[in-house]
Amino acid sequence: MKLKLIDRASLQRLAILAVIIISLLIFGWSLMVWMPGESYTQALPPLTAAQIALKGRLKSDVETLAVKIGRRNQSNYQNLIAAKDFLDRELTQAGYTVREQQYTIDGKTFSNLEVEILGSSRAAEILVIGGHYDSAFTSPGANDNGTGAAAVLALAREFAGTKPLRTLRFVEFTNEEPPYFWTKDMGSLIYAQAAKARGDKIVGMFSLETLGYFSNAANSQKYPPPLSLLYPNRGNFIGFVGNIDSRELLRNTMRSFRAQVKFPSEGVALPNVIPGVGWSDHWSFWQQGYQALMITDTAPFRYPDYHTDRDTADKIDFDKLFRVTNGINKVIRDFVGLAG
Repeated sequence: MKLKLIDRASLQRLAILAVIIISLLIFGWSLMVWMPGESYTQALPPLTAAQIALKGRLKSDVETLAVKIGRRNQSNYQNLIAAKDFLDRELTQAGYTVREQQYTIDGKTFSNLEVEILGSSRAAEILVIGGHYDSAFTSPGANDNGTGAAAVLALAREFAGTKPLRTLRFVEFTNEEPPYFWTKDMGSLIYAQAAKARGDKIVGMFSLETLGYFSNAANSQKYPPPLSLLYPNRGNFIGFVGNIDSRELLRNTMRSFRAQVKFPSEGVALPNVIPGVGWSDHWSFWQQGYQALMITDTAPFRYPDYHTDRDTADKIDFDKLFRVTNGINKVIRDFVGLAG
């Protein structure tokens, strides 16, 4: 009889433990993994003639950064300046007044470029769309991050002359790559710190990071453990990544994207300690308490030429890059109160 009582007590403890574990798994899934809507799984619709033309301009901008200019960072400083001048010139031609935020490291001047469309009834609320234009090491940086910088430029052109309810800023950041990554000299951190010091009410930030590589091959997509148990193994989707504090922004963004855009998508909100979660300019905004997320093809978890000399324009799927950029356009319109 005593043995039966012990067995019954052990079973009760195991049952309680199982309930706790299951409850934690459900809580973690609902907190970090669950996203509204469903990923698109059908054939991609054909592009219109106007969209094909916009895709061509996007391709041209990436090729200017990665082919005509090439390696662009503190070790290839003149090329970095050439990239900055190119983006400045294009933004000016789109009708903007470009604000250049300059700072100096070891006698060299580095610049973030910002353009702004002032909102109307909700002007104090600011959405920032940003991407870095420097490249890593000796890489020409076609995908990382010529695609992101070109997408920021393309979106700025598309929104020129619009009248949003919220204020909209497009920012081209410098010095995201090593040796400045996650340091005081990272361009986006300097920008976010200045915004916080001014009291800017940034209600959301989208970091456009490495957007152009896709694969339908099995096992082409990798993840930090244990995410491979939860997400597809084919790298044919665009990813939306936030931290826990940014999950409201992330879910609203995914809801809008999935409702309007016929393109596969996945999203997750994770602690920054997970590898890859904070690996771009959105991290800088987290440090200042702003909600921010990264939109990405997942970079090293998919792209075999990440941070190498082989990160060239021929590796980019410009059709899909355009579709993603066009999808972000629709999300932004929702966020800032523009119809259509």
